[in-house]
Amino acid sequence: MPVAHATDGGGSIRVPASCCGVFGLKPTRGRTPAGPDAGEGWSGMSAQHAVSRSVRDSAALLDLTHGPDLGAPYAAQPPARPFLAEVGAPPGKLRIALQIASWNGTPTHPTCVAAAEDTASLCASLGHHVGEARFDVELEPFREATATIIGASTRATMEDRARALGRPLVPEDVEPGTWLVASAGAAKDAVAYVRALRTIHRLGRELARFLERYDVLLTPTLGVPPVPLGVLSLSNPNPGESIGTLFQTVGFTQLINATGNPAMSVPLYWDAEGLPIGSHFIGRMNDEATLLRLAAQLEAARPWFDRRPPA
Repeated sequence: MPVAHATDGGGSIRVPASCCGVFGLKPTRGRTPAGPDAGEGWSGMSAQHAVSRSVRDSAALLDLTHGPDLGAPYAAQPPARPFLAEVGAPPGKLRIALQIASWNGTPTHPTCVAAAEDTASLCASLGHHVGEARFDVELEPFREATATIIGASTRATMEDRARALGRPLVPEDVEPGTWLVASAGAAKDAVAYVRALRTIHRLGRELARFLERYDVLLTPTLGVPPVPLGVLSLSNPNPGESIGTLFQTVGFTQLINATGNPAMSVPLYWDAEGLPIGSHFIGRMNDEATLLRLAAQLEAARPWFDRRPPA
């Protein structure tokens, strides 16, 4: 299959793309429709698109799906030309900022550091200007804002389901991880929710100012190599046990859900055990075009389409 549908509220397009050695693009906030029953997911932090085996297929699908649906509350700026036309177009000499430190305070595994640095060297060899930089984030307001929005949104969804069933939900109705998140959301009030929205909007403006100096921001996709199946599952009967690993997994991806920028995981590195380690590129708002041009250039320089896991 060339593409598979995916949603991304904290990294759930880019994280599996990194772990599976495929391409994953999270579009700009409002690029793809959320309807017909909702105007947005997780207050705009969640986006829909796909993981794909090639850059071309991701761009072609985005051409078919982008734009507002009937009654959408907002939409991203329309592209200057089809996204597919950007695949193979020269990206020019881009100014790329490399950041290794995560935004949620978790450590970055040495293998993920090596992957990002290797990708930075590849970009430099292709003629781009690459230098280390750091976009700083005030950690506690960011953590509180995302927890409030996700918890409140999950709680509201569960209460809607309870009304549809005509009875209160019980823990056995949902996965343990979902119950944990929704329980935390029940403790939030309306003022906390409004403050959370203000925080993520402020973060978006701060990143926009940072990206006035750079065309693209490069980080590891994950702060840790792929973990065994089941560790991050919401069905884990003790979801709190894996919270540290979860935070390390999304240490680079979740902020970009808060800001709304387009971002992509590109499979350019494999560790000593043959596990793929993605590289994470973040673009300016509404500028998927630059990301797709760069991704196609990287795909041509270091093809991944025919790579298979070791036997």
